This record gives sequence, structure tokens and C-alpha cells, in this order.
Amino acid sequence: MRRFLLGTILAASIAAAVPTASQAADTTTTFTLSAAGGLSISVPASKNLGSAATNAGTLSAQLGTVTVTDDRGLLAGTWTASVSSTDFTTGLASANETIAKANISYWSGAATATTGTLTATPGQLLAINAVTLTASRTAFSAAAIVGNNSLSFNPTVTVNIPASSVTGTYSGTITHSVA
Repeated sequence: MRRFLLGTILAASIAAAVPTASQAADTTTTFTLSAAGGLSISVPASKNLGSAATNAGTLSAQLGTVTVTDDRGLLAGTWTASVSSTDFTTGLASANETIAKANISYWSGAATATTGTLTATPGQLLAINAVTLTASRTAFSAAAIVGNNSLSFNPTVTVNIPASSVTGTYSGTITHSVA
């Protein structure tokens, strides 16, 4: 019995000392992330800036929330939101019934909300930085974008009322775009 036990122990020791053969195989695994969406901008559908007397000089009000949404999922992406305006007219749009876009001032102010990773720069942070809308202007820009993001701001519009303006309800279009 001793020999049997000694033989069993010896066989077990030898089996433990001999490495067993194992194999491994790798599977290269991939997946694709596609953009959840694109680059878009939303603005108020309409806005009444209020009323003023023809001799008031200026009329100023916030336009309402403008939101840029970037669902392109970029690394190191950028975007620029721009603003432009038409002339504002009443009646038959004669010279005295037109307030030219040169009399429309705009300033974007600071961001009111952001999501995601981006470095945002307002086009005109303060009222002193206001620009006339005689041409397309930068309202906001973003750089160093990582993934999806959004930014909202509430710009201020100021109408410089010419002394020759007549009474009436003036209409024009302020357009925001993003690229």
C-alpha cells in the first residue's frame, strides 16, 4: 500500500510539473458611431419689440432665446452662428415708412445655457460691442468641440428711430444661421 501511495504521489507531482497546452485566439471587434444629427439653429418664430414714440430715439428689447444644437459628434469641431437683417417697413415702404437695417443694432450677450464640451465666444458680449446689421455679423462661435453640444443666448436688438419715421407697425426679418 505504501508503494501504491508513493507512486500515486509521484505521478501527481510529475503531472503538476508538466505544463498543459492552451490556445488563445483574438477576435478583432469593431463598431461604428454615426452622427446623431447635424448642426441646427432654432429661434423665436416672431417677436414684438414693443412700441415707442416717433421722437423716442431708440427702442430696445431682447429677441428671445436662440439655440445652436450640434449633434455631429465631432472631435475638435467648430461652428459659427451669424445674424443679418432686412429693412423694417410699414405702409407702402416709402422712404419715411422704412427704417433701414443700418438703424438696427444687435448684441448677442453671454451664453445663457450650454451642454457638452465647447469653447464658446460671443460675437458681442456687451451692449458697448453692439453692431449694426448692415451686413451679416457673427453672433456666436464655438471651437474645441468634442462630441455633441448646444448653446443658447438671448440677443438684444436696438432700433434707432430716424426723426423722419412715420407712425405705423414696422416689420422686418432678423435671420440667424449656423455653419
